[in-house]
Amino acid sequence: MGSDFDLLGVMTRMGIAFGFGDETVGETCRRCGLDAHTFLLICKIYSVDGYVPTDEDLQKARVWEVLQYLRRSHAYYMDVAMQGLSDALKELTEPCGEKHQRIIRQFFHEYRGELAKHFEYEERTVFPYVDEVLAGKGKSGGFTIGQYEESHSNVQEKLEDLKNLVMKYLPSSCDVQQSYKALFYIFLLEHDLARHTLVEDDVLVPIVNRMESHG
Repeated sequence: MGSDFDLLGVMTRMGIAFGFGDETVGETCRRCGLDAHTFLLICKIYSVDGYVPTDEDLQKARVWEVLQYLRRSHAYYMDVAMQGLSDALKELTEPCGEKHQRIIRQFFHEYRGELAKHFEYEERTVFPYVDEVLAGKGKSGGFTIGQYEESHSNVQEKLEDLKNLVMKYLPSSCDVQQSYKALFYIFLLEHDLARHTLVEDDVLVPIVNRMESHG
């Protein structure tokens, strides 16, 4: 597991602390009160390109653990990833003039706001609905998981714009190492968000779809 950097983030968001010694995955999950199958399902999405869960995978997964993972991911993105990217962009643009600093600040502010709005919709509408379905309360207010699937927005377009701005349009006075640092944060976030979206679209949505049809 240590050979795949992506899985370190999965572990922390599943609530698995480091220091597990020579425990197997099953032993670690049992100690942490987690379902090993659900943990490995999310790991596969992050580590295997093009992986699509089978019906058996989805039937065995614990949807409440998937929800917990997604909620913790939101907190990580807003509280940790955004701060790291903000600091890197600030360091990068220090040698630039006010014009370039203002453009970068505006792009970052708009992207952070877009991401926060996306997560807020999921936290206030989608996830509480899934909680209700899990509790056997059925459909609430006419909302279905299909509505979420149809309107699920792509939050990466503006991140792509920010990446291009850093690579192509900042003045040469910007330090190349600081540019690399900022781009590292952007690419890392972009990759992680893409996998996060796959967990929502390929795991959460089909599981809840099945629960609705049998509810």
